[in-house]
Amino acid sequence: MNEMSRLPAPVEPGAPPRRRRQARSGTFGVLDIGSTKVVCLIARIESDGSPRVLGFGWQRGRGVKGGSITDLEEADRAIRAAVGQAEEMADTRLSGVIANLSCGQPDSRQLNIQWGIGGRAVTEGDLRAILHEGRRRTAEDGRETVHAIPLGFTVDATPGVEDPRSMICDTLGARLHMVSAAQASLRNLGACLLRCDLEVEELVSAPFAAGLATLVEDEKQLGATVIDMGGGTTSLAVFSEGHLVHTAQIAVGGGQVTNDIATVLSTPVAHAERIKTLHGSVHGGADDDREFLPVPLLGEDEHAIARIPRAMVVGIIKPRIEETFELVRERLEAAGLGREGGARVVLTGGASQLVGVREMAARILDRQVRLGRPLAVRGLAEAASGPAFAGAVGLLLWGAGEGRPVLDIAPGPLRSENAFRRFVNWVRDRV
Repeated sequence: MNEMSRLPAPVEPGAPPRRRRQARSGTFGVLDIGSTKVVCLIARIESDGSPRVLGFGWQRGRGVKGGSITDLEEADRAIRAAVGQAEEMADTRLSGVIANLSCGQPDSRQLNIQWGIGGRAVTEGDLRAILHEGRRRTAEDGRETVHAIPLGFTVDATPGVEDPRSMICDTLGARLHMVSAAQASLRNLGACLLRCDLEVEELVSAPFAAGLATLVEDEKQLGATVIDMGGGTTSLAVFSEGHLVHTAQIAVGGGQVTNDIATVLSTPVAHAERIKTLHGSVHGGADDDREFLPVPLLGEDEHAIARIPRAMVVGIIKPRIEETFELVRERLEAAGLGREGGARVVLTGGASQLVGVREMAARILDRQVRLGRPLAVRGLAEAASGPAFAGAVGLLLWGAGEGRPVLDIAPGPLRSENAFRRFVNWVRDRV
């Protein structure tokens, strides 16, 4: 499939602009905070409904481990630098951002809620009450709801209803997908961004964002699993019938592969990353035993160079990637999604670019696998258009209204007092 086939359809002459639900107006910023890099993009929505990048900033990740902030000072520096680069390029200043969620041990579960209507028409208030009930059940476990996605409603005995408003029934059943995170981790994220003079305007699940950036519409409808292979974590998002139905996260990523190489070969981490990038593979070749790679040794002078066969590098990388996909398979089986998970897997993220990863994933997961690059976005540099930037591009698309629920059933008067504003207020009272 070529990239042009994945671009949004052009607007017909004379047709009204295509603007998605809850699309941002004006200029907005997104922030992808990862273990290995921090990316800030500033964009605006064009007349055809698609985003145009105005500013781009990138910094090596610091103070983040396994998706969670572990050092406020270091994370602060990296975020400030990335945001500053983007603001300078866009000639604008951000007061808030759409950020990715990879901290707080993200949890995904589906709730079935039965709500008494009593023979009258379903109202907006009923839908809000159902949403409140879902959030209440999530909060009981010390967690905060990030996404509450309605997957479908049952009106009395009639299932498969997408919008039950104004329909008359005795009982309304709702199937909700709740994505939540530990409150303490979200407070640390809020505290870190508050130090950078930024507010979290919205939080988006990291694998959800990667899926928005890499899946075509038919994959979302027929069922597909996105596996985002990042530096500190590997996360997955399952789509079916156009909805996000499951997410999970594994604390294993490309950074562990780099550390394995550095440990076994006794070489600096920076050189281990270079070896992985230039020579990394998960399956051997005929000449691997005869191809020798120079490896500087820890603590030795610059002339102390060892030479190791490329086959040794493959032998270090392969077990770790196998472990990663076996853990992914276990998570998918434990979710019990069955046919909802689809027969297709899309790999993205920086670690997905290792040679042979696609074939290994197909063998271990027993599914069709393709490598996913993010959709082309106007104004985004070619250097930032690879799989490693899928999450950041997905956040842009979310800002343009992509992936938002058909029904906006967020609590009306309480909507501005969302989880992240509460966290900002909580931090402001204590910092």
